[in-house]
Amino acid sequence: MAKVAESVLEAVEKRHSAGIPSAELLAFFATNEIRFGEATLRKWVQLGLLPRSVRVGKKGKHQGSKGKYPVRVIRQILRVKELMEKNLTIEEIQREVLFVRSELEELEQSLDKVFGVLDKTIVGRARVLGDGRVAKADLVRARHAADDLVARLEKIEQRLTLDPARVREDEHEAAVS
Repeated sequence: MAKVAESVLEAVEKRHSAGIPSAELLAFFATNEIRFGEATLRKWVQLGLLPRSVRVGKKGKHQGSKGKYPVRVIRQILRVKELMEKNLTIEEIQREVLFVRSELEELEQSLDKVFGVLDKTIVGRARVLGDGRVAKADLVRARHAADDLVARLEKIEQRLTLDPARVREDEHEAAVS
């Protein structure tokens, strides 16, 4: 599998911090010569290997909405592909590797909603709060703390991820005994 340089991943994450549409996600993999198509994207979302897209409304009346995936989905896809190359099955990946992934995503989405409500409230109460600088600064610090929490939990999840070779050894020992 083709590897993607960390600097490329960071640049994409920065450019798409608010989310990445599926077309651009698929274009990213095509550009980097990594096989990953729309059908696989849909399948992996259905299986819970990847998060669902979030509908984001377009500005203007009756403009509809567009689905965007959290930009971290790129790293998740690369991780799943890497594990599949090590001969782990989808079921093993779900059970052994991504065992708290959906909970972490729910936490992140809940935090996003909370921060969105708080941000709107600060803006809406600007007259009462004065310019709201203190509240906005507190919110920014809280957002950084929340992002750090999620990142730390993801790292813990990665550390707890069973090594593919160990998964095979454990299964073999269980079958023999």
